[in-house]
Amino acid sequence: MFDYLGKTLKLASVVALSGLTIAAAPQAAQAQEVLNLKLGHIQSEKDLWHFGAEKFKEELEARSNGTITLTIYPNSTLGGDRDMVEGMQMGTADFSLIAGVLGNFAPSIQLLELPYMFQSQEEFDSIISGPIGEEIAADVRENANVRILNWWERGSRQVTSNKPINGLEDLQGLKIRVPEIPAMVSTWRAIGANPTPMAWSEVYTGLEQNVIEAQENPIPFIFGGRINEVQDYLAFTDHKYEYVTLAMSELRWNQLTPEQQQIVTDAAAAATKAENEAVRSQTDQMLQEMVDAGLTVTRPDTAPIAAAAVAAHEAFAAEVDIDLYRRMLAELGR
Repeated sequence: MFDYLGKTLKLASVVALSGLTIAAAPQAAQAQEVLNLKLGHIQSEKDLWHFGAEKFKEELEARSNGTITLTIYPNSTLGGDRDMVEGMQMGTADFSLIAGVLGNFAPSIQLLELPYMFQSQEEFDSIISGPIGEEIAADVRENANVRILNWWERGSRQVTSNKPINGLEDLQGLKIRVPEIPAMVSTWRAIGANPTPMAWSEVYTGLEQNVIEAQENPIPFIFGGRINEVQDYLAFTDHKYEYVTLAMSELRWNQLTPEQQQIVTDAAAAATKAENEAVRSQTDQMLQEMVDAGLTVTRPDTAPIAAAAVAAHEAFAAEVDIDLYRRMLAELGR
């Protein structure tokens, strides 16, 4: 004890003579600043998009030990699809669930929006999970300044309407709401319908007031948007195998540390798995609930509808990226 005290006193004397000051040791663990992020989407809390968004929030906050938090804004609170893309470009929105409207900012992704471009979910998955999907994602990063973290499944798109759809003839002149996506406007016009671009937030009221006669979306989206309350019929057209991207502002991504970027990547992968499994397991149940509530289902002959759509593809692709379009067809064996 004496020797230790003597050495301590001696050290103190040396320090005092040298004019140095012994500072208090820093705390072993400083509280880390919390990063608060925002995610917007256009659907209701009832939709599987919101389920997936909540899973992403849960994973993000758990994997970061609470140093990253996420606030979810459903129901177009941050605006429509275009508004949210622009928000991500400016850095006022961090994440968004966004799909074909990205084609207004990065042309190549529009090729995924062509009705009857794909004949099955497996065909679609083979494209987005391969080199062409990587090329499209790179185009979106470069031209839209938006990073696609993952592609979420939504199921195939079907038509709901005020009259039964049994074939191509029933689509002639039909005033059908479509998203603000040029590929879909062009193809539905070639089919013979009267496509009307409209923000999703306006669709329910538009149908209720007969501003439009029909709309088209995957079953979970139709269910989440309560479209069966204002439409009597659903036609299984399977005209598009649908997706939504879990997208992130590239501006925000570049502000993250490598560790934070990995947390975001891992959380996105976990949320994607959960959302895709939910779509596969719950779609039939959602359809049955709508049928039980009075929705009538028809199964039209889609071959003539598909033929009319496909006949318009090449002319549209020529304005976007004809080489990429032809490589997609080659990849699909067509």
